[in-house]
Amino acid sequence: MLPPESASPEAVSREIGIGVDTLERWRAESLTKPLDRREWTAAARLEAVIATAAMDEATRSAWCRENGVYPQQLLEWRTSAMQALAAPEEARASPSQTREDRKRIKELEREVRRKDKALAETAALLVLSKKCEAIFRRNMEGEDE
Repeated sequence: MLPPESASPEAVSREIGIGVDTLERWRAESLTKPLDRREWTAAARLEAVIATAAMDEATRSAWCRENGVYPQQLLEWRTSAMQALAAPEEARASPSQTREDRKRIKELEREVRRKDKALAETAALLVLSKKCEAIFRRNMEGEDE
């Protein structure tokens, strides 16, 4: 009902099964919102990008004013759509980056193992020192009696 789709209320009513009066009320409420607060669905953003792609700068600016969109938003939406449609090969990391990542992961795993061993050793020393302390305390108490 709102741009860029601009479907008639009757067609939308038949499609989704909601009364025309309700749709008109919702449309009026939506139009009272400030333009920068309106939410654009992903499909509506893609349609806006497609609709404005062939326009020159002046026509695109007029379209943006009419629909409450900043030209910068259109550019962001276009970039986002292109990234989403990028071929999987383009989105993948390069082999050299993958090698570097694997190397970094190995280094981090080695460091974690080293720290785990140090922590286990420290815990063992702490337990032994408490046992020694308890043994000497008993011996000292036994001598005093």
